[in-house]
Order: sequence, then C-alpha cells, then structure tokens
Amino acid sequence: MNIALIAHDAKKELIVQFCIAYCGILSRHSLCATGTTGKLIADATGLDIQRFLGGSQGGDQQISARIACNEIDLLLFFRDPLTPKPTEPKEMSMLRLCDVHNIPVATNIATAEVLVRALDRGDFDWRDIVNPKSK
Repeated sequence: MNIALIAHDAKKELIVQFCIAYCGILSRHSLCATGTTGKLIADATGLDIQRFLGGSQGGDQQISARIACNEIDLLLFFRDPLTPKPTEPKEMSMLRLCDVHNIPVATNIATAEVLVRALDRGDFDWRDIVNPKSK
C-alpha cells in the first residue's frame, strides 16, 4: 500500500515517535511524505521515504495530486488543531479528496494507531476492489 505521511510543525516529533514504534509495519509499504517530515522520519527510522517539497512549498499539493490520481491508499496527517494555519484551505481540500477516493485518513495519533494496526491485519485489502489501480 502507498502511505502518505504529513505533520504540522508541532506534531513532527510525535509522528517520528509513531513511525519508530510502527517501523516494522510501515517498512512493508511504500511511503511518501512532505519534505521535513520525511527527512525526520527517515533519519530516525531508516525507512525508505519518497520526499516531496515542504508543505508550505507545495508538498501537500503534490500529495493531493497523488490522492486525486488514486496513488495513495492511506494518509497519516498529524494536525495541530490549536494553531491556525494559512494552509488550512489546501489541507481541507486534501481531506475532501480522501473522502472522494475512499482513502482512510488519520489526523491524530489515536486514529493512526488503529489504522496502522488494521493495515497490518490486512483490513485494507478492499481498496484494491473499490479503487483498482490501473496497470
């Protein structure tokens, strides 16, 4: 499965710790992330991560484009709900695209843990039926 990883600045350390904890599961999948988040995770875990631009430089839009092309199967987006962001309209657009394309999304560590454990059990195999990848 293709997993996208994004984190606001206040949540970067949390997503790094999360990826350390679930490195064994995540290593069996294709990972991509926005710039700094991807670098921090890769440095801490050794995971192979395709890195896009930083979020403020268009990395979130690059991931949104992959979502729109049905190239992402799971989005882990650790958001900071307490700090207003000028990028919120783009972020809401990304979340809307996930709804359109039936992509499971976690915006906090509690939901991320449930989704990653479900991924490990094979609970997302339905994505290949609902959203088949074009060859």
